[in-house]
Amino acid sequence: MKIVFLDTDTTGNDVDLSGFDCLGEVVKYGFSTEEEAAERAKEADILIVKSVPVNEKTIGTAEHLKLVCVLATGTNNLDKEYLDRRGIVWRNVPGFSTETVAQHTFALLFYLLEKMNYYDTYVKSGAYIKNKYFTHFTNVFHELSGKVWGIIGMGTIGRRVAEIARLFGCRVIYYSTSGKNNQQDYERVDWDTLLTESDIVSVHAPLNEDTRDLIDAGAFAKMKRTAIFINVGRGPIVVEQDLYEALEKGEIQAAGLDVLREEPMSENNPLFQIKDSDKLVITPHIAGSSIEARMRSVQVVREQVEEFLS
Repeated sequence: MKIVFLDTDTTGNDVDLSGFDCLGEVVKYGFSTEEEAAERAKEADILIVKSVPVNEKTIGTAEHLKLVCVLATGTNNLDKEYLDRRGIVWRNVPGFSTETVAQHTFALLFYLLEKMNYYDTYVKSGAYIKNKYFTHFTNVFHELSGKVWGIIGMGTIGRRVAEIARLFGCRVIYYSTSGKNNQQDYERVDWDTLLTESDIVSVHAPLNEDTRDLIDAGAFAKMKRTAIFINVGRGPIVVEQDLYEALEKGEIQAAGLDVLREEPMSENNPLFQIKDSDKLVITPHIAGSSIEARMRSVQVVREQVEEFLS
């Protein structure tokens, strides 16, 4: 069996992939364009990817291909209808990053909620040295306890965030984008209620026809002016021009993002114009990238390949 990795750079050089060597002939590429992927996948029996598109263009000539494994939970890069027509099995890694994505959600929130950028800059600028008082709290911040946390996407990660938010004393409400998700432990509300009542709105939903462009100008207009918006789901769920305008107009207080519509970020992205880190913080799609999560995803895929071969 020939096992081909198309984008190992997205898994990291600090993650050991040698466990695959005993399973067949292994070829690793750090990065592949779609054109390069088409050539490199030709002789593959098993293809392992993170974000490279897998469709007729990239695997159309891969006559021996039997299995595609995605080193991630999301599978938007797979043309599943095409894979099904070809009889090619696909696997992903659900749940591998639940803890680290939940952790990153709170990292983004607390950075904004407690005005960390402002206070860090205040101290490092030397202003604190000149202060005659032992404290300085000009930039007002609030307790998380007692706030309403609205969750969009009550899957595994959404539920973990809800669980932690409750421990901080939040009232948790959620909106089901499919209309089918019922969680007995949490209060399901309609769309307008989630937007108007939430102090924090966090997105943990997959990208599909129900969620694309879901968070638009109309949604931001309904949120509290003091609301903090967090997106660790998928970039295209948010209309970025509308978010830019909402932040500039003060329709919401702040936003923390780990995902964008175009990744890497385009220089034409309107959010690139906002340099105020008290208002907007963006991380480069790292919420699920702790070393533990990356190692876990590799281990799960190795087990999937072993199971398939057996």
